[in-house]
Amino acid sequence: MKLIEALSILSKSSPFAVSTERTDKTILQSYKDYLYIETEVEVAFKQKLLALKNNEIIFLCGSSGDGKSEILTRYKEAHKLRVDFHLDATHSFTPNQTAIEALDECFSQFKEIGKPLVVGINVGMLGNYAEEGAELHNDIKASMKAFMSNKVDDIAHKYKFIDFEQYPKFKFTESGQEVKFAEDFLSRLTLQTLDNPFYALYDNEIKKLGHCTLTTNYALLSLDSVKNNIIILLLKARLIKDQFLTARTLLDFVFQILAMDNYLFDNLFSGADNEFLENIQCFDPSNIHTRKTDEFFLQFGLGIEDEEFTQLKEQVKPFGVFNLSNAASYLRMIYLLKDEEQFENDYINKLKVDFDNSLVDKYANIWLLHRDFDGSGKQKNELNKFYKNILIAAIHRYCNRNSPTLDKDQFFISEYNGFKTAVGLEMKSNFASILTQGLTKIGSFNAYIKVDDHSLLPMSISINLLELLEKINQGYRPNKHDKNAVLLLDEVIEQIVTVANEKNTLFILKSDKRYKVINEDDEYFEVSGI
Repeated sequence: MKLIEALSILSKSSPFAVSTERTDKTILQSYKDYLYIETEVEVAFKQKLLALKNNEIIFLCGSSGDGKSEILTRYKEAHKLRVDFHLDATHSFTPNQTAIEALDECFSQFKEIGKPLVVGINVGMLGNYAEEGAELHNDIKASMKAFMSNKVDDIAHKYKFIDFEQYPKFKFTESGQEVKFAEDFLSRLTLQTLDNPFYALYDNEIKKLGHCTLTTNYALLSLDSVKNNIIILLLKARLIKDQFLTARTLLDFVFQILAMDNYLFDNLFSGADNEFLENIQCFDPSNIHTRKTDEFFLQFGLGIEDEEFTQLKEQVKPFGVFNLSNAASYLRMIYLLKDEEQFENDYINKLKVDFDNSLVDKYANIWLLHRDFDGSGKQKNELNKFYKNILIAAIHRYCNRNSPTLDKDQFFISEYNGFKTAVGLEMKSNFASILTQGLTKIGSFNAYIKVDDHSLLPMSISINLLELLEKINQGYRPNKHDKNAVLLLDEVIEQIVTVANEKNTLFILKSDKRYKVINEDDEYFEVSGI
């Protein structure tokens, strides 16, 4: 057995990419068994399975490739005498039968016999059956609809739903970002002990043949700093590109970065046929144009080498990295190795400043402040930094983009025949609404603002919108490429205008002249500034 053959089970094209009931125990199956990681959703499933009674159903819900069949096939053999299993609700029992009809048959048999049932089902199929299933099973359909609308129904004790989405693979914690499933998987794959069959193959090939590109990539992936930086790239793809992580996608991603023709650091940004690789490509560190990175490209092209760069080139040779042909490859290598102590020197430290993840860290911090807000003074002070200095400041700049000379508490409303109108408004964070917010998904959080004691609708803040808000505060003007963010900002401005229409004081501006008009109890107007 060669290392590449063992790693091939990770590929999405491998027969092992989808778990099925196999009676033959092959050596490749033993490699897959070694890599298996018990997840939070599996623990929850196991608890419900062990407590499952007659006339009860467990629906294991998720999306394609997230690991439903993997969990179900592991438990079917041990529990098949007590529980019936329908592993995949998209399948039918006969060629001329639809998946909906197969579920009808499955539920009819369940009601007739009363034996507990477990069903693996995609969320899409769940919705389809709730609409198209037989009327005979309206009780099951009603339970499905109640689950999808987040309602608790009166038969919930009979029909239990476990949803992968309730156990997110990406989390923000006080100690940093966590992608536990990916972290555990990479650690298990690269564990440097002969009890790890993958490492045993790697070790055998190194001793017999020395390094090749595959073994070099495996050695690099074994470094904790490399694993951590890959995890950060996965997190960026989730937050910035809205790429969801499934078990199948992750395993194929790891196979690609290890097994493709180039070194790991080049494979990572190749944009190959994998959803994560396609999205990670835009984070290629060789595309960062700063003074230091541009100097690096220039010096490399001229054949000028810093002493500490030469030292780094010697340090990576034992890993099998020799004489890269271009500056982009070296820059990617430095990006992955920048936090590894054995390679640390002043040269790398100067370059790594341009590879920071400040946007992700800032977003994670603001997200956590919203999730954990308890109304204390300290948390209010921290949250106010975001609301006052970033969100409200950006809304003010965007609203006044055609009238930048207005004071910080004045907002542009309209323009007629060259005369601009504005009103004075007090905009601040709405702590009462933040306190009641339930926050679980890391893709966005709701920001709450009050304008003159009028609560605005919650504003969904993603990491992309946060980046745009900061750019607006630095003078950037949104354009057609920022369409989605502009729609959100325009919705906020519309609400501000609604509040502004109730004001009794109006500012009118033209050129360098300003007029202030006050409506005195709807009896007369007082004008000043003439």
